[in-house]
Amino acid sequence: QVQLVESGGGMVQAGGSLRLSCAASGRTFSRYVMGWFRQAPGKEREFVAHITWSGGHTYYTASVRGRFTISRDNAKNTVSLQMNSLKPEDTAVYYCAAASSWETLADKYDYWGQGTQVTVSS
Repeated sequence: QVQLVESGGGMVQAGGSLRLSCAASGRTFSRYVMGWFRQAPGKEREFVAHITWSGGHTYYTASVRGRFTISRDNAKNTVSLQMNSLKPEDTAVYYCAAASSWETLADKYDYWGQGTQVTVSS
């Protein structure tokens, strides 16, 4: 079992930055691929980024590539998402999630946090 708690959301102007963090409970954190997803009002939850067990490999959806950076610290059981050059279209509830395999589909992720709101004003 893994419990996930996100923090760091808020409101920022376009072009600004935010850093999201996700704290995980459980001693098996390092066994999971960790991902970030987001869901805007009226839209489906979409994949943003994920990172391998060791942190050695990452992958991003095209719309955030070059602006967002995912990282993890297995010693602290945390995964972070540094978001730079934010755009109004990045506005959404952001979720961290854990999966047993290298997946981008939300239904392949086993554990989810409660989400944190990110609002980018123009």
